[in-house]
Amino acid sequence: MATAFWRVALALIPIFMFSLLRKDTGPKPKSLADCGMLILPGAVLALDLSAWHLSITMTSVANATLLANLAPVFVTAIGFLFFGTKVTRVFVLGLILALAGVVVLKGGPAAFGNGDLRGDGVAMIAAFFYACYILAIGALRSRFDTIRIMLWSTASAAVGVFPLAFFFEGHMLPASLYGWSVVFGLAFVSHAGGQVAIAYALAYLPAAFSSLTLLLQPVVAAILAWALLNESITAMQALGGLIVLAGITVARRG
Repeated sequence: MATAFWRVALALIPIFMFSLLRKDTGPKPKSLADCGMLILPGAVLALDLSAWHLSITMTSVANATLLANLAPVFVTAIGFLFFGTKVTRVFVLGLILALAGVVVLKGGPAAFGNGDLRGDGVAMIAAFFYACYILAIGALRSRFDTIRIMLWSTASAAVGVFPLAFFFEGHMLPASLYGWSVVFGLAFVSHAGGQVAIAYALAYLPAAFSSLTLLLQPVVAAILAWALLNESITAMQALGGLIVLAGITVARRG
């Protein structure tokens, strides 16, 4: 969870520098309600990251990863139940297909066997909060620029994660240069790169479809592991990746 804090705290560096270079970051918040809305995504992201990192220590990495990928289900359900978002049968079929592909890629149903029920529950809570984060960002993109949203949400996430990380971990600083390189990589690549790109895309794509395309993450991870770490791609991983791509293609039609 200390890693979660540094991921968002250090990500403020490139996001803030980019905002200075760009100067014009669109409309500014005009009321306390606007400020609250800009803080909200960071608050739920803090809960998501805390739950996600905690789940990894409580259950198997496979279970934590698989269950955290349920975020598109929560995004779709919340959008349909509370915001009147139209959900077609074709989209639901694509969502189910893509989720099945992730399960296959991760080793099939047998991959769930080594987990812990409490840790699995925490991973599902993380998926719910990440869904709330996606929906909150999507709602803001009609009013505010990507960089302004990411500045506010990243700063509020850092403020939110810190007390939780300090309570659970106690020791906050990475113990080695390698540890610092990991958190800088997470901050600069995963957050300042990935999360900013997600926020940008949410101005042009529905939240449900955007969250579904994030199921490509385990597919890309397998490819990068093969290219950078010489890890072989098994037939099951390849099949799972193809099913994920097929699911996203079907969902796009819906």
